[in-house]
Amino acid sequence: MHEQIEKIKEIVLGVWAKKHYVIISTWLLCPIGWLGVTTLPDQYESSARVYVDTQSLLRPLMKGLMVETDPNTQIRLMIKTLLSRPNLERITRMTDLDLTAKDSEEFEAVIARLKEKINIESVGRENIYTLSISETDPQLAKNIVQAALSVFIENTLGETRSDTDTAQQFLQQQIADYEERLVLAEKRLTEFKQKYSGIMPDNSNGFYAALDNSKRLLKATNLQLLETQTRLSSARSQLVKENSLKSQISDNVIEQDSITTTYDDSIISLQANLDNLLISYTEQHPDVREMTRRLSELKSLRRKEIENYYSNADTSPDSGGNSSNKSQVYQAMKIQVNQLESEVASLRVRSQDYQNQVDELNTKIHILPEIEAELVGLNRDYDINKKKFEELLSRRETASMAKQADATSDKIQFRVIDPPRAPLHPTGPYRILLSLAVLVIGVGAGIGAAILMIQLNPKVISATQLNRSTNLPIFGVIAASENLHLRAIYKKQTRHFHLSNLMILLILFAFIGYFLAPELIQPQLKRIF
Repeated sequence: MHEQIEKIKEIVLGVWAKKHYVIISTWLLCPIGWLGVTTLPDQYESSARVYVDTQSLLRPLMKGLMVETDPNTQIRLMIKTLLSRPNLERITRMTDLDLTAKDSEEFEAVIARLKEKINIESVGRENIYTLSISETDPQLAKNIVQAALSVFIENTLGETRSDTDTAQQFLQQQIADYEERLVLAEKRLTEFKQKYSGIMPDNSNGFYAALDNSKRLLKATNLQLLETQTRLSSARSQLVKENSLKSQISDNVIEQDSITTTYDDSIISLQANLDNLLISYTEQHPDVREMTRRLSELKSLRRKEIENYYSNADTSPDSGGNSSNKSQVYQAMKIQVNQLESEVASLRVRSQDYQNQVDELNTKIHILPEIEAELVGLNRDYDINKKKFEELLSRRETASMAKQADATSDKIQFRVIDPPRAPLHPTGPYRILLSLAVLVIGVGAGIGAAILMIQLNPKVISATQLNRSTNLPIFGVIAASENLHLRAIYKKQTRHFHLSNLMILLILFAFIGYFLAPELIQPQLKRIF
């Protein structure tokens, strides 16, 4: 560490020994640099602040009824694209900067300068943005900021309406496309149904459902036919029995529905009353015995009436010896047999028809599933196209509503807080800082030149440096003789260095004073020069 300090000390002493290089560099660089700083043109900064209001009252009212876009995202996109080539060309034409360009290269230079100088920043969390630019002409700076602000607002509002129009055009194109698809699907479905109209199953559940339904109906019809045939056989047997045993009358006649006498209702009523009494009493009860006696008398009377009816029917002159065919009971049973025969014939026809349907479906069991599968595919395509078509129609109405909402009330509103103004006083360049920077550069260049000369023409400053350079022991140090006048020369150089630095500082202060109060110094300079 000590050795490093010694080296730094040697470098400082070496620079001090060659301080005339610092004087030369400061007097060569600083006046030129300061004159260059004074010739820099004044810069005038113009700015504008705008507030972007995205809290539209229409948005919560129309929520769910129309498609909404995020206005904040749209604003950020417009900010990023503000300095795009088309927008910069618009700003150039709006401010007549394109007239200053003589050829395409100069026009490109104007565009590049605008892109570099125009600055847009967001202020805090709110949607407040600042547009600013620095120019040598204050009026030009104001015009550029005004043009950039107009382009920013117009692009944002125009982009919203352009998006709505583009969406409607796209939806209209898609609607026309799906409408054409729907018409073609309907045409294919109609042609398919016309082609296979004779063999397609009527049942909407499909071929196998139609086959099962026909088998089920055939089975039910056959069962009904069997039941009817059984009833017909029974009726025929009773007809034969009635024809051969018409003279035999028994108590069971009361149960034949086709024979009706004047005593039937009374017998039925007494029989019901007797049954009720037998529930509570025995057969020896007086009431039960009386009821039984009266019931027997009524049955006897009914039997006599039936016998008289058959007797009269047999002795009738119109019977022709065939009285059984003329009896009411026989005719009723004959009618019943005829009805059952007609019903059996009808059921046989129906059964045959169902059997034919089953046989026909069985013969087409290998063809109809393919037809049905193709029909399902056609219906599926038709349903998909129809669903998409209806959905697109709904989306078009939503887009139309959004467009009407945008035309009625803007979702994004711009409020200019601070409009652009032509600045009265320059905001740059920072000449004082630039002058100090020139001074630092001049002094640094002198120090650098001194260090370079030390490296090219080294000079021993101390005994330690001599020992380190020669590796020889140093036994003592002898001071320079007064006769050499070295001390006087050293003092003279030091005075010259201080005087030079003082004059440089005075010149610097003069420039700074000129920069701070040019209206006071310029008249004095005009008087002198």
